Amino acid sequence: MSEFKWTEELQCAVTVCDKDANVIYQNAKARRTFEKYGNLQGKNLKDCHSCKSWEMIQKMIGEGSSNTYTIEKAGVRKMIHQTPWFRDGEVMGLVEFSIEIPETIPHFKR
Repeated sequence: MSEFKWTEELQCAVTVCDKDANVIYQNAKARRTFEKYGNLQGKNLKDCHSCKSWEMIQKMIGEGSSNTYTIEKAGVRKMIHQTPWFRDGEVMGLVEFSIEIPETIPHFKR
């Protein structure tokens, strides 16, 4: 998808779904991150998430809300930010950014 070309070489994983929660795009880092699951494009997020996570996905799409949290897998800490994308004011789906973060991270108040 040419409109996502700018994400291809980002140093974070980017996954995009439509409003039915079907994966429509993953950048190179996301494809590498999830390669053990095969090609996820066209797959529905319901098929690879718990009931609780699926409810959150549906809520974000329905309300146009975001979700941010941190995780650690295999010693790698990540910040996950899931947020809706819009076209002409209508929620069209979600974008997930998965960003690796260091063990300690500076926090500044400005």
